[in-house]
Amino acid sequence: MGAVWRLRPVRSVLDTNVLVSSLLFHTGQVSWLRGAWRQGRIRPLVSRETTAELIRVLAYPKFALSADDRRELLDDYLPYCESVDAPARLVAVPECRDPFDRFFLYLALAGEADVLVTGDADILALAGTFTVPILSPGSFRRKLSGEEEADD
Repeated sequence: MGAVWRLRPVRSVLDTNVLVSSLLFHTGQVSWLRGAWRQGRIRPLVSRETTAELIRVLAYPKFALSADDRRELLDDYLPYCESVDAPARLVAVPECRDPFDRFFLYLALAGEADVLVTGDADILALAGTFTVPILSPGSFRRKLSGEEEADD
């Protein structure tokens, strides 16, 4: 897979926490993701459910984002994404504690993702039992940059 990651955009599922951090914190640990999708190095995959979750989270009062702020953030992300129909009932995924996490697993399978990127310990714990590689943002960055060879 390592060579494939250098030949085409990496089909990536980004969990909501990773995505929100990359959108809101321009100097944070995952801020590099914004440049990666803008440059076409990654192709984020989204579904109706994961997009609805992102919209819901961006509206949290703790972020104090206006409707225009939220629209601007979505405009900086969604045009770079590929929308995937991820029917939950047709796909078997490992059990996870948070029901919202299942949407990311469904999306990764239905979208034939190269990677699911998460900082969520519950999802990371599934890495050995899920067919799509599950990586932390740091591991994904190292593999994307070639510092670590991606598993074949």
